[in-house]
Amino acid sequence: MPTFFVTPEAVVPPVIRITGSLLRHLRDSLRLQPGEPLVVTEERGRRYRTEVTKVTAQAIESLIVETAAAPMRTSPQVVFAPAILKGERMDWVVQKATELGVDFIVPVHTKHGVVKIQPARVEHQRARWQRIALEAAQQSERWTVPTIAEPTDLSRVPAAYPTAAKLILAERLSETSIATVPLPTGPDQMIVLLIGPEGGWDEEEQRFVQKEGVTTLTLGSRILRAETAAIAALSILQSRLGELG
Repeated sequence: MPTFFVTPEAVVPPVIRITGSLLRHLRDSLRLQPGEPLVVTEERGRRYRTEVTKVTAQAIESLIVETAAAPMRTSPQVVFAPAILKGERMDWVVQKATELGVDFIVPVHTKHGVVKIQPARVEHQRARWQRIALEAAQQSERWTVPTIAEPTDLSRVPAAYPTAAKLILAERLSETSIATVPLPTGPDQMIVLLIGPEGGWDEEEQRFVQKEGVTTLTLGSRILRAETAAIAALSILQSRLGELG
């Protein structure tokens, strides 16, 4: 059963009171009725199994049946930094990366990327990706929703995460596999994973990341589409961190 995220203000034990856009979604799209079960997660890390008691134009009220706390984190945070892809492919990458458990998504402008977001559209696009992440987090029963950052240039990424282990996928530029590269393991540590565009990384970009100490990795001999490489790499990474499989 999916979970739906609510603010702390919605939780007034023994009742959860839902208003706003989530009310409209549950009432009008999902046709939620009194007597039906509803699972909600509050952003401070508590999950409530409830039974709906009232549905009105102003609010949905549900009675708390069971409460659970978020499990203790045991693995590093994952910052996923993909090149901005065109249209639905980027939406799909955001959705699947969320399902796979990344903590932050940082869309990256690249030399060979075909998408150039106009300044006036940046916040609109970021908000769209954030909604996609929210829906994916609810569907996959996550405890948190990843934060979507504003699109940024590759040159700014390494400095933004000075203590993180920084990894980049680049076809034919490395024999080091993402399946074997040493990784940090503690929950207080962080991993940044960069994925390039369909056209690959520009030579200047490659020189820059090497100078910044970013570890170049491969997925093997096959040349994958950018969105395929993103999901394959995240799956391997999360499996190695004990978050998948």
